[in-house]
Amino acid sequence: MTNAELAILSLVAEEPRHGYQIDQVIRERGMREWAEVAFSSIYFVLRKLEREGLIEGLLEETERGPARKVYHATETGKAALRAGVLDALSVPDRHTSSLQLGLANLPTVQPSEAQFALGRYRDTLAGRLEQVQERRESQRPVPDFVEAMFEHSATMIRAELAWVEGFIARMEDKHDQG
Repeated sequence: MTNAELAILSLVAEEPRHGYQIDQVIRERGMREWAEVAFSSIYFVLRKLEREGLIEGLLEETERGPARKVYHATETGKAALRAGVLDALSVPDRHTSSLQLGLANLPTVQPSEAQFALGRYRDTLAGRLEQVQERRESQRPVPDFVEAMFEHSATMIRAELAWVEGFIARMEDKHDQG
């Protein structure tokens, strides 16, 4: 199961939702940062999960506008969700990172160019950390599992920030000595 499928299945299992509600929760929780769910893919994933029997959609009338299809998790979907969660909690991901590719090819650019680019990377990370902290504060109080998600995101960003700042400093020191 992909991250996007697991994320959407989990939101539907949390409570019945239609596509727009799913997108709202994804935005509110900052899930786009890690769940690989674009707005345009939500309905594609919903249809796929429905075809696989993991969710069912029922049309519900609204006070205004057309009826909306509201999805809920089936028993098969709840079992698949449990299996996906346990897998996600027990098997570390192999992260593919464009940063790793950039580091592997550092010799192809000037040190000053690399330092500038890494400075932009650092600034982007700092902005992401600020966004995570703002979302976290704006939604409190939240259930423990949501708090854990925010805490993990912030911790990982802080660790990466510390690494990139240290690496930039080592590059500057090497440049000053060279």
